[in-house]
Amino acid sequence: MWGTAIVGFGIYNYKYESGHGGNAPLVGLASRKNAITVYLASTFEEKETLLSKLGKHKTSKACLYIQKLEDIDIPILEQLVQKSIARIKELYPN
Repeated sequence: MWGTAIVGFGIYNYKYESGHGGNAPLVGLASRKNAITVYLASTFEEKETLLSKLGKHKTSKACLYIQKLEDIDIPILEQLVQKSIARIKELYPN
């Protein structure tokens, strides 16, 4: 658990140029009042292309909001998660 409501899978350590750093899950998932929220990397290869094929959803910088799983293409979601994890591991190899 990350905080009180986010289920995290995997872990990575990050450190910014400013010196600020910490730990975060490779992928996070939270069931919110208005949507299921999936926490992904903010940018990665093919993100926009895959999102265009996903189905009904909304996004913010690093969040993907899904109302119902029936509204999306699950194999596309799997690809989004895999590419996000690969990008995070590329940025933060330790």
